[in-house]
Amino acid sequence: MLIAITRPVSASLAQCELTHQARLPIDVGRARRQHAAYEQTLRSLGATLIQAPEAPELPDAVFIEDTAIVLDEVAVMARPGAASRRKETGPVASLLSAYRPLHQLEPPATLDGGDVLRMGRTLYVGLSSRTNRLGAAQLGEMLEPMGYAVVGVPVTGCLHLKSAVTQVADGLLLLNPGWVAPATFSDCEFLPVADQEPGAANALYFSGAVIYPAHFPDTAERLVRHGLKVVPVECGELAKAEGGVTCCSLLFEASTLAT
Repeated sequence: MLIAITRPVSASLAQCELTHQARLPIDVGRARRQHAAYEQTLRSLGATLIQAPEAPELPDAVFIEDTAIVLDEVAVMARPGAASRRKETGPVASLLSAYRPLHQLEPPATLDGGDVLRMGRTLYVGLSSRTNRLGAAQLGEMLEPMGYAVVGVPVTGCLHLKSAVTQVADGLLLLNPGWVAPATFSDCEFLPVADQEPGAANALYFSGAVIYPAHFPDTAERLVRHGLKVVPVECGELAKAEGGVTCCSLLFEASTLAT
């Protein structure tokens, strides 16, 4: 069974953390409608949805991917780089504990889940304003006994590694080469985003489809021409909070239970 954990859009979304974007007015009602449509898209592709409790006082809580890294054997609870976000992890840990043994990063390590791109048994970890080298190192120490390799990746110009690169098919990455070096991913092909859409690299590869922001039509056309099934979703209000389609869910198989 495929599980998707999501979290409602907070009433305080407009007070979100911002690093690379100017603050713009956010229509919370519209953001909630867009998020509900995103959740329905996950259901339509076969996911069973579980909602974490709403957190009105935590503006960024909808971006639940940043709270954890869920692997086949274990879930690692992240330690977000923005101090204002660290209270987001507790309720997510409570939900994940039903499915995976939990590990926890320790200070002064910081790591956001949006900085972690899994390709098989390799986890590429973005070294960004939210994730430090100690966070990557701690993750590597935890996961090495399970056969995972952790590779630190410098990220510039964007919030997270997954702002710069995501997987869109087996062995194929969608990537902004100005924000992350393509040579880092030597065993993969890559498709560059359209030049006029630098923020278009965040896509969610799920159940053989690519869930993709509707506000990047030129890059979407590239994906379609490459033979990929693209499922567009409206997410423009969440994009004003530096959010994308990967960061609004935690996706995993439910077959492994915590012991």
